[in-house]
Amino acid sequence: MIIDDLEKNDMEDLLSDFRQTIETASQRLLQISEEQSKTPRTHGKWSPKQIIGHLIDSASNNHQRFVRAQFTDDLVFPSYQQEEWVRAQRYDQESWEQLVQLWKYYNRHLLHLMSVVPEEVRTRLRDKHNLAQTAWQTVENRPATLEYFMRDYVEHLKNHVRQILPSL
Repeated sequence: MIIDDLEKNDMEDLLSDFRQTIETASQRLLQISEEQSKTPRTHGKWSPKQIIGHLIDSASNNHQRFVRAQFTDDLVFPSYQQEEWVRAQRYDQESWEQLVQLWKYYNRHLLHLMSVVPEEVRTRLRDKHNLAQTAWQTVENRPATLEYFMRDYVEHLKNHVRQILPSL
């Protein structure tokens, strides 16, 4: 197998895994009651509603990043204050079903977006980036790709979903 096919298969695997995560998690999340969605698993931590709210914020920020990165030579993006965003939006006061559906459909769109970014854009090495501040698994002192950042987004999402659904 040539390198191009390997990279393509790797991206196809990522997209398939992401699709499966969205579908499986959304079905299981909707089985959580409204009352359960308000209760943090551990004192001082976010409730499921707040975690899904944070993931909606992450989706909205990364949506812009994935689009903008197609038109620049760098991966430099504004960061955001995650705790403050969750607090300001009062996710705990929204309907659980509505939050899960928004999370599901926003991520389906990101799945589509990731699938249509041209490979040469996705895999181009970028020397200038701030992934030490904006990525979940940070990158410092070496070039990075948009594909790395996309993979990082999916792993970040899965990590948080497992906080609600440990067996996912």
